[in-house]
Amino acid sequence: MAISEDLGALIRQNFTHNPTKEQEKAISLLSDFLLSRERDTVFLLKGYAGTGKTSLLAALVRTMQQLRQRFMLLAPTGRAAKVLSSYAGAPAFTIHRKIYRQKSLTEMDVFQNDINLKQDTLFIVDEASMIANEAGGGSIFGTGRLLDDLMQYVYSCEGCRLVLVGDTAQLPPVGEEMSPALSRQFLEGYGMEVTELCLTQVVRQLEESGILWNATMLRRLIQDDEMSAFPKLRGKSFPDVRVVPGDELIETLNDSYRQHGIDGTIVVTRSNKRANIFNGGIRARILDYEEELSGGDLVMVAKNNYYWTSLSPTLSKGEGESSPDSPFTPPLEGMGEAFIANGDVAVVRRIRNERSFYGFRFADATLMFPDYERKEMDVTVLLDTLQSEAPALTRQQQEALFNAVWEDYPELTNKRDRMKRLRQDPYYNALQIKYAYAVTCHKAQGGQWEHVYIDQGYITEEMLTPDYFRWLYTAITRATEQVYLVNWPEEGLSDA
Repeated sequence: MAISEDLGALIRQNFTHNPTKEQEKAISLLSDFLLSRERDTVFLLKGYAGTGKTSLLAALVRTMQQLRQRFMLLAPTGRAAKVLSSYAGAPAFTIHRKIYRQKSLTEMDVFQNDINLKQDTLFIVDEASMIANEAGGGSIFGTGRLLDDLMQYVYSCEGCRLVLVGDTAQLPPVGEEMSPALSRQFLEGYGMEVTELCLTQVVRQLEESGILWNATMLRRLIQDDEMSAFPKLRGKSFPDVRVVPGDELIETLNDSYRQHGIDGTIVVTRSNKRANIFNGGIRARILDYEEELSGGDLVMVAKNNYYWTSLSPTLSKGEGESSPDSPFTPPLEGMGEAFIANGDVAVVRRIRNERSFYGFRFADATLMFPDYERKEMDVTVLLDTLQSEAPALTRQQQEALFNAVWEDYPELTNKRDRMKRLRQDPYYNALQIKYAYAVTCHKAQGGQWEHVYIDQGYITEEMLTPDYFRWLYTAITRATEQVYLVNWPEEGLSDA
């Protein structure tokens, strides 16, 4: 008991403020969890916006560093890992890049479960609401069930355990009704003993933050299952929430770009179609881009890609890591050897050599990835996806590209040899990209921006589902400084 109290006192010392009663309880439970000799245990820390999850995590990480205990920070996306690293003060990685490895050099787009060699390591995973466990058709990662693979990876090595952190009011993974990684019952299904705590006590004053006030109001409606009427946001009585009519949008967005740059500002919409409309308007009327793709453009990767990282100089998985006595694993230089992930954001440095082949349009580009140590990479991009209303190439388009490239190698009569050549073809492996000034909420989830513009489009009472409320909550909580409600209807405001 005394050892647990000593550990708790050290975590408490690493807080930047006096812990709340809930945080005190979390410190006590975490101390017991870290000192427990039980192997099959997992710590589930849930918390809503403004309840101090980040402060608690940062204090835990500082304590682990002081005690020179091994830990690893993980998140579902590159942007989420960057946010986690910034407030935890230690390197963070995407889950996929740590628990999977390429099957072979000839099968770059097949990833199998990696072996966990990090004995006695605490794995801390943030934004766990995004961790899916539905095996989608044709998944090339492990079993196709991310949570299953994460649990298997962590607990396959002696002395390793897992802390899952997330917000149950956010959107669940695409195609799932709830977030399995935040479900005690689901985790117990792995044979785990679950220590669970949900932070609900708001640390900051609701009267001071419109972002926090509105998020808390939405969270309570979700909790109480009161989602049959339009939520009444406060959009005029807080300095950090502003209602923006359409005729002021361009000027206001321009001000945000001047203050925080294109990478610090985001428009969150409910569909790819509306995202396309915003992206087109922003490029033409604010950024003055006339070409389809220009140097300086902000783009988002629309489909996982394994080809271009295989051509880029990288470190092997074991290089650049810490010694066994180091408290944490430093980041690999650049992006590592794995892949460019769906949702990764890049800035176009140079664009050249536009051309058409196989019924599609391509260009060579140098891209800079701000979430990965600003690494630059030369790639061939597919221009057809930029303004498509589909998330990436449709199945029919993908099949058409496959067949066209396949027919370009008639000299290879052996099917296996032809497939190997196809996997090495730069056109078949062209990076699929979309503009990233406006995105859907699922694409924004896990990230943070100083200024967030929320466009819900046309909405009726029939659309007032739990998914809509979680969408709005998730969109609002992406902002760190300012939320702009675009063309918001008067019936959706409480201070209209």
